[in-house]
Amino acid sequence: MKIILDLPQSAFPSLRRSPAQFATELTLAASVKWYEVGRISQAKAAAIAGLSRAAFIDALREYNVPAIQIDPTDLEHEVAL
Repeated sequence: MKIILDLPQSAFPSLRRSPAQFATELTLAASVKWYEVGRISQAKAAAIAGLSRAAFIDALREYNVPAIQIDPTDLEHEVAL
């Protein structure tokens, strides 16, 4: 599926990205954020970004997002078992 965004042409030189590079980076950034806030799984985020799970985990590190997302309450429950 393709999504069309209206962006000013002046955005690309300032970002030092071609439109294709921008689209790839935007897709990755959205996938990372959706994973970070718990909207999608790591596997789904990797698939949306077009990356392997290993490559997506590397991208998470670049965005300073923990690869393991667990609620502190859930963690306490897991440790108690």
